[in-house]
Amino acid sequence: MRHRSSISSPSSQASPPPSSSPANGGDWATLRRLLPYLWQYKVRVVAALLFVLCAKAANVAVPVLLKNLIDALNIQPGQPEALLVVPVGLLLAYGGLRLSVSLFTELRELVFAKATQGASRSIALQAFEHLHALSLRFHLERQTGGMTRDIERGVRGIESLISYSLYSILPTLVEVVLVLSILGVKFDAWFAIITGVALVLYMVFTIQVTRWRTQYRVQANEFDSAAHNRAIDSLLNYETVKYFNNEAFEASRYDQSLERLRGARLKSQTTLSMLNTGQQLIIATALIIMLWRATQGVVAGRMSLGDLVMVNAFMIQLYVPLNFLGAIYREIKQSLTDLDKLFGLMQREREIADAPDAKPLLWSQPPEVRFEGVHFAYDPARPILQGLSFVVPAGKTVAVVGPSGAGKSTLARLLYRFYDIQQGAIRVDGTDLRQLTQSSLRQAIGIVPQDTVLFNDTIAYNIGYGRPGSSQAEIEEAAKAANIHGFIAASPKGYDTLVGERGLKLSGGEKQRVAIARTLLKNPPILIFDEATSALDSTNERAIQAELQSVAQNKTTLVIAHRLSTVVNAHEILVMESGRIVERGRHADLLAMNGGRGVYARMWSLQQSAHTASPPALV
Repeated sequence: MRHRSSISSPSSQASPPPSSSPANGGDWATLRRLLPYLWQYKVRVVAALLFVLCAKAANVAVPVLLKNLIDALNIQPGQPEALLVVPVGLLLAYGGLRLSVSLFTELRELVFAKATQGASRSIALQAFEHLHALSLRFHLERQTGGMTRDIERGVRGIESLISYSLYSILPTLVEVVLVLSILGVKFDAWFAIITGVALVLYMVFTIQVTRWRTQYRVQANEFDSAAHNRAIDSLLNYETVKYFNNEAFEASRYDQSLERLRGARLKSQTTLSMLNTGQQLIIATALIIMLWRATQGVVAGRMSLGDLVMVNAFMIQLYVPLNFLGAIYREIKQSLTDLDKLFGLMQREREIADAPDAKPLLWSQPPEVRFEGVHFAYDPARPILQGLSFVVPAGKTVAVVGPSGAGKSTLARLLYRFYDIQQGAIRVDGTDLRQLTQSSLRQAIGIVPQDTVLFNDTIAYNIGYGRPGSSQAEIEEAAKAANIHGFIAASPKGYDTLVGERGLKLSGGEKQRVAIARTLLKNPPILIFDEATSALDSTNERAIQAELQSVAQNKTTLVIAHRLSTVVNAHEILVMESGRIVERGRHADLLAMNGGRGVYARMWSLQQSAHTASPPALV
């Protein structure tokens, strides 16, 4: 059974405007960039903080209650009060406080979960949209594995940062303030001083050692990304690896990355053991001093047995979460680093951006495309186009031919405005591309590229991608026009056949016909055929060529071709060499140019002789 194909764009959630703080501006700059996303849920943030305070107040009240209950148990055996104090006072009050701690903690988690997940979603969506808005140059230079890992870590870092700061650091600080206040007021100041000094030493030691250890964590992450990049790159080029029998070579390169990663992680683990040992030494020393002072107070009659229990309980409650301070601080620092990388990616400036006064391209009939004195270079040291001027009249077909490297495919990239030209202008219906919105411009253009890349989805999805929301009947009609419906129908799963990563389950010709069907389904007023039939055999090429000519009727069409036989019916043929037009005219005129010795005529003669010549013998 075939399913209806429908591709819908995700609805964008309103996101706070990006901060002006530069990337890598420090931890506070990163936090300032994060706060607007959280502050969208200000009511939940305030409620979560209140629940944090309530949970810690209940937690601190537990040792106080234990102290009072133990002191109240100073009664003689057999007295009636014993039966009343133990079951009612201890079980109900103690259980009630413990329940309150858990209740407020879970309420905090429940209330703040929407804020955390909402902020993560907003940032992830904004990063995704920003990446699609970046220039083609960025995407040609990026490393997919490392970039996706940075995004993944950044989004995960949001949850870790919020979790550790709100659920660990803030509650611990609240508890420290409450405990020091109780110890300072109820007993002599030395209890508060000893506790405070121990806490300061503990935190300073933890932070300093953790900062020192961070270099190994950073190295581990870098080596992890490098290993991930090598693995992804090797798997994406699986066929090339097989062609050259280089599995062992790829495994060796990957193992080198893993070995560096192992060394960095071993250093990280060794220094972690040093950190944990130092922390326990500080905790044990402070606990011994506090209990010794409390024991002396009990012996001297200044403190009760309940006071001793309360002091011990306070110290345990304080140092249990502090045991994880090193890990928490490390995770917070790592989360801030990961989040800073993500924000830095989101702050990457767009090389190609809409002008403030850009207007949409409006058309009711095929528009005219005009190149006027266009100069362009990917690298200033290597010019590609040098003063190129030509017109593709409205509803007509213009073909561009020439040797490889002449700059033919660059014309398509410039028309899509993947790059901006350095000099001259490209106009659509008289309007410079730079004064049009990119979305409306690209909506009006359809392309069949020479190198077709498909999504790892069904054939129906890939054809339907030309116009999201198309019906199954429309998809099949486009497939018939591209002469691929018979192949699809003969497949066991029909239009639900998966094409594999980058469409590798299909042959080159099948992929190109899917690309043609996708463009036919889009049905734009401007068409670009960039070697559209280069991967087809002669029979299918002739069939599709006739269909393409029919589709190009009354559309503004730019055909980029190497095989001259595919452009003989163009209204005008441009011959390019080294970024310049050296000849132009119709097929017959070009063959007769310079007495049949022109550039086009020589190319035609070479291709015709190569087509009719028998293949050389293999020796």
